[in-house]
Amino acid sequence: MPIKPVEQMVREASAQITTLSVAQVRERQALGQAVQLVDLRDVRELEREGTVPGAVHAPRGMIEFWVDPTSPYFKPVFGKDSTTYVLFCAAGWRSALTAKTLQDMGMTNVAHIDGGFGAWRDAKAPVQPYVAKPKPGA
Repeated sequence: MPIKPVEQMVREASAQITTLSVAQVRERQALGQAVQLVDLRDVRELEREGTVPGAVHAPRGMIEFWVDPTSPYFKPVFGKDSTTYVLFCAAGWRSALTAKTLQDMGMTNVAHIDGGFGAWRDAKAPVQPYVAKPKPGA
């Protein structure tokens, strides 16, 4: 069975989603626009490289469930219609695919960062160490 290359999937998704540069995201933040950054990377990536201050960590494997208000896993942080959710991963591939998936689910207020966390870090934008939330009962 032929497999569609992931690069092709990313190109197709990118043609249908909003892609923002690091500078555009920082400008929206500076203007006080309602922007929620969403870090899709694996927790090991966050522990190794840090994250963006104020970003919500939403693992790639759970975000559809966290966004869906009918899901038992829904997270209220994703229920704000006036907020633009700006996704990022390491380089922009996972976030492009995720933005497309969320659009397919009906979200209109979603974008992703071109170049992901790597571009954020390279632009000398703020980065902080990742601090894991304590497990309940720990």
